[in-house]
Amino acid sequence: MPVIMETALPGLKLAGRGKVRDIYDLGDRLLIVATDRISAFDCILPTGIPDKGRVLTSMSRFWFDEMRDVVPNHLQRTSINDVPASIQSAWPGIADRSMIVWKAIPFPVECVARGYLSGSAWKEYRENSRTGAYHDGAVPCAGVLLPSGLVESSRLPEPVFTPATKAETGHDENIPFERMESIVGPDAAATLRKYTLDIYVRAADYAANRGIIIADTKLEFGRAPEGIILIDEVLTPDSSRFWDASAYAPGRPQPSYDKQFVRDYLETLEWDKTPPAPPLPPEVVARTSDKYREAHRRLTGHSLPEHDRE
Repeated sequence: MPVIMETALPGLKLAGRGKVRDIYDLGDRLLIVATDRISAFDCILPTGIPDKGRVLTSMSRFWFDEMRDVVPNHLQRTSINDVPASIQSAWPGIADRSMIVWKAIPFPVECVARGYLSGSAWKEYRENSRTGAYHDGAVPCAGVLLPSGLVESSRLPEPVFTPATKAETGHDENIPFERMESIVGPDAAATLRKYTLDIYVRAADYAANRGIIIADTKLEFGRAPEGIILIDEVLTPDSSRFWDASAYAPGRPQPSYDKQFVRDYLETLEWDKTPPAPPLPPEVVARTSDKYREAHRRLTGHSLPEHDRE
């Protein structure tokens, strides 16, 4: 099947397009279709990644099922027969990248759990260490205090919760927990923190037995009639950093099974990280697709079906 960069499903109302997903309104439910679009530095790239949407959907389904006893989620159906035949005929393979979910009101914060020091947290930690911005001997970072003397990719003494605002444009902003409380309320903030850390700890333990380190992950939650539920995607290569445990060595970036490979390539270009983004060369596309499939295989225990492959 060809790379899918955008969908236009017959007879369905398009509710919106995200950086990766096309969302259709089904009344009290939504049809979420994960395309093969990929974003980096807040820009959607013009080049798609083969099988990416299928990986994101399959992994999210897997983790939604794994975490049902931790927190309810919005996933209603996963069967291929739940996607109308007319749509499957117009868009072969669409069911493999689709989820039908209950509607919820998303909380306007990103819920991030970190077990290792990487990404924006490492950059902030390094800068605060350099400038001597200490507090009682600890280094402020992403709204929490971390021990001094850590290096890039250090394992943290314990997982930390570092919420961020959702930016419509530009970068998400790390915020202290107190600010999150002012946005969503103290009770909801405490519940979201607990859910996020519980999910991260369980997933990290599970992944460790499969040779994968989950360095950090970003989760989203929403309000539904039954209470707070987990929404969007869960523990995918788009929302998480997956490292090869056998190659882990603190003090440097880690070999990963996520879109960090694309970010690293883009950093080698003379691009100012504003649209339009540059296209990806075939070798970067192929390597990225392989990394996504490998993350899926190692964490779910099975490979993607071959019938929908190019």
